[in-house]
Amino acid sequence: MAEYQNLFTRVQVRGPAYQGVPLARTDGPRNGRPNFSHLLGKIGDAQVGPIYLGWTGLISLICGFAAFEIIGLNMWASVGWDPVQFIRLLPWLALEPPAPAYGLRIPPLAEGGWWLLAGFFLTVSVIMWNIRIYRRSRQLGLGTHTAWAFAAAIWLYLVLGFIRPLLMGSWGEAVPFGIFPHLDWTAAFSLRYGNLFYNPFHGLSIAFLYGATLLFAMHGATILASGRFGSEREVEQVIDRGTAHERCAIFWRWTMGFNATFESIHRWAWWFAVLCPITGGIGILLTGTVVDNWYLWAIKQGYAPSYPIYMPQIMDPAAAAGAIR
Repeated sequence: MAEYQNLFTRVQVRGPAYQGVPLARTDGPRNGRPNFSHLLGKIGDAQVGPIYLGWTGLISLICGFAAFEIIGLNMWASVGWDPVQFIRLLPWLALEPPAPAYGLRIPPLAEGGWWLLAGFFLTVSVIMWNIRIYRRSRQLGLGTHTAWAFAAAIWLYLVLGFIRPLLMGSWGEAVPFGIFPHLDWTAAFSLRYGNLFYNPFHGLSIAFLYGATLLFAMHGATILASGRFGSEREVEQVIDRGTAHERCAIFWRWTMGFNATFESIHRWAWWFAVLCPITGGIGILLTGTVVDNWYLWAIKQGYAPSYPIYMPQIMDPAAAAGAIR
């Protein structure tokens, strides 16, 4: 007896091309004719297109391309326009923010002005893309959960590159554009402010990060494990008995003592994932503005031990009794 295999089946279930629900009068047309990709059908839905771009999507793509070009061309210029060195050193190249001496002033392009320009275009790009997500959700009658989840990530991005530098009075406090340079910034940031691991909001952010990873893995594994019974067809299985989802519920009741519902597992995962950048942004925002040294702050709060002094105190010879003055 052949079993239904949702991942390795050679047969792809394919319906007629679907243009989507009717658009509102004020919306522009969807772009592109729908077509099918057998390769994409192995990992998702085989239909590609049409796509609705709209004016928000168009502005987002233009600004995103401008930011990408500014960052890329500045990195390329930093290696003397050598394409080989650009590719070889790309992970280490950076577009740095202005020096601290400029404060919040606009510096020359070559001394941080390009960083400000790239940041402006990138910020406009992500905000306009989120507005597009919000408007598409409302137009389709969906909840706006996706837009708010993206807004949580934008919050962390704005804290790092705009809100905290503004409060600190210097664009030099912001993160550089680059792969390893931004990691170096993170390490230096932690050292400068007394080890970020003692920041409770950083701890919460990591807890939500690991928690979201665990929840998504649990949910994904459960559905894949019962895929041979058609568990990905959740809508039909919510109200039926003897289905794959009932087996999943029994499995978690047997292993954990209780099981999530079809709705609650997605709500848990959404909240854990969203709270990761929200708490992380709060922790970054408080660093340097409210707390200058997280380790000393943790000692004061009584949950970090102070390091013992192993070396005896060194006395100034000039202050010793009988010393020549």
